[in-house]
Amino acid sequence: MSEGITMLFLETHNWGKTAKFLQRVGFSLDFETDHNSGQLSNGDGVPVFVAEVPESQEPRTSVVVAVPDESVDAELDVVTPFEDTHYGTREMTVRDPDGRTWVLRAPK
Repeated sequence: MSEGITMLFLETHNWGKTAKFLQRVGFSLDFETDHNSGQLSNGDGVPVFVAEVPESQEPRTSVVVAVPDESVDAELDVVTPFEDTHYGTREMTVRDPDGRTWVLRAPK
């Protein structure tokens, strides 16, 4: 079912500080958006996408797993069903046995 981990998604209260931290530990800035977010990478590893959230929101970390289509195991604990994204994919959020959330990303 899975095509592997394709991204680590981090939410932060301060995009600039988090991006600088990642650069200090060896990541390079791939791109920055105009809404306090961007992507960094380090060699052949998976990229890290960082998005700033308001102080009132708890920052989350999600592992993004590519799947070839929207066929998923019925036993998964679905948090949100597949929905269209503004960047051209469809994503679903599931919860693992320890309560962590994972994002499944399928092509549109």
